[in-house]
Amino acid sequence: MIKLIAIDLDGTLLTKDREISDENKKAIKEAKKQGIKVVLCTGRPLLGMVQYLEELNLREQGDYGITYNGGLVQKTDTGEILSQKTLSRKDTLELYKLSQNVNIPCNFIDLEKVYEPPYPIGRDSLYATIMTALPFVPVIPEDLVDDTAINKVVFCYEEETLDEAIKKIPSYFFKKFTLMKSRPTLLELLNKEVDKGKGIAVLCELLGIEPHEVMAIGDEANDFAMIEYAGMGVAMENATSEIKELAQFITKTNDNHGVAHAIQKYALK
Repeated sequence: MIKLIAIDLDGTLLTKDREISDENKKAIKEAKKQGIKVVLCTGRPLLGMVQYLEELNLREQGDYGITYNGGLVQKTDTGEILSQKTLSRKDTLELYKLSQNVNIPCNFIDLEKVYEPPYPIGRDSLYATIMTALPFVPVIPEDLVDDTAINKVVFCYEEETLDEAIKKIPSYFFKKFTLMKSRPTLLELLNKEVDKGKGIAVLCELLGIEPHEVMAIGDEANDFAMIEYAGMGVAMENATSEIKELAQFITKTNDNHGVAHAIQKYALK
């Protein structure tokens, strides 16, 4: 019996036009009616998914969200943080230096804003085309205060150039931090203890839900950990080959109500 459904947003719940289909809304509403916890799991901050939570009626008492790719577990009605894992000032400066070494622009994000450190000449970050929920604030990295808590660092640039830069990142960084692509043009760098699977595990422990009672639906590399954690991992038809190989089931595409299909087929009574 499925007691919690974890759903990624972009490429999964949302269509290519970043909308939620009526079919998906209906299936999620029915799942909630049957007592199943429906949890949106995203790399975005809570403010970046409020619109979708409201559309799905997932901002009531007892509703939860996983944000910053598992870095935060929050109550969606109040925004109360139940779990948070961040990067320190030292970590942030180290990752900024890495971005300079591989010649890729980067940004730092906390709960309230996106920091814009100096970018490589002629290579401005593309993150403003993705992140519209938080304000962008220029910063000199060395001016960050000692108790700075950064939720994530992002490298956001043209796909081919970004992929070439990723190949140049020393293995040390993959051991010390969590690095994952959430979009073709976006690499996210987080605390080593952060991924969507760990975020869901924290929430499940609080709610008394076992992994075999969890369904997770996703399409990209940042969904790997939650699909691996869940007893029922579901890949979108438009998912990467890596996600498809990991999942137990493959549903329809995000433009063909794949979330609704999976919920109806495997979760509803």
